[in-house]
Amino acid sequence: MENNLEHEKREARKLAFFLPNTFTALNMACGFISSLFSFQGDFHSACMILILGAIFDSVDGRVARLTGTQSAFGEQFDSLSDAVSFGFAPAVLIYQKFLIPLGRAGIVISFIFLLCGALRLARFNANIDRVTSHYFQGLPIPGGAMAIVGYVLLSLEFDWMNQLTFAAAIYSIFFSLLMISNIPFYSFKNATWAKEHKKAVLFFIFVILGLMFVYEYLMVSFIMWTYVAGCLLYFFTHKGELKNVFEWSNEKDAD
Repeated sequence: MENNLEHEKREARKLAFFLPNTFTALNMACGFISSLFSFQGDFHSACMILILGAIFDSVDGRVARLTGTQSAFGEQFDSLSDAVSFGFAPAVLIYQKFLIPLGRAGIVISFIFLLCGALRLARFNANIDRVTSHYFQGLPIPGGAMAIVGYVLLSLEFDWMNQLTFAAAIYSIFFSLLMISNIPFYSFKNATWAKEHKKAVLFFIFVILGLMFVYEYLMVSFIMWTYVAGCLLYFFTHKGELKNVFEWSNEKDAD
């Protein structure tokens, strides 16, 4: 009887470890499928599948914490998945939609996005033991990917944007640099106001999801631009308060 109980516990534990990694794999699959859609010129589907990947990415870490199955393997697998879904796939998306007319320059610009995303992930992994829970060091790679998705969706709604090849190139470079910057982006992980007003936050989330369902071509850009603009405004108006927020990374190098 005891042996059977122990066996069931081990099986349940294996399933608990398997579950978050399943969401991570689904995220990677979304990045792969999105790239295929981009190569086929189906940019709407490519964007939608990347948004689905972002949802899977937001779930896997929460599932791991809820089940107590965080592991070094899961962290590395998650980063590799993010490199595919939020690095390679958006780079292919912006290249296929806008940058092909620029020739070799378009290839370089799209690669810069992938490179900066990979550097962002590598820096996060290198400092994972000291990373602050209040701020991200640079724009997270899913945010950079959603910025590209939002821009492409806008271009599907407003045809005149498809003529602005250089604007798309500058836009891509701007968000590439944000990912490797030292600008603090608020993480919302320990937002006390969110914990104190859970019902209001939940209602707000449902409103945003409803608006995204109705105005999918507009809302992704609106959300990303609002978040980025808010973080940049706060950074430039509170430089004195935030100048040492990532000083732990310098201390680690000194050690």
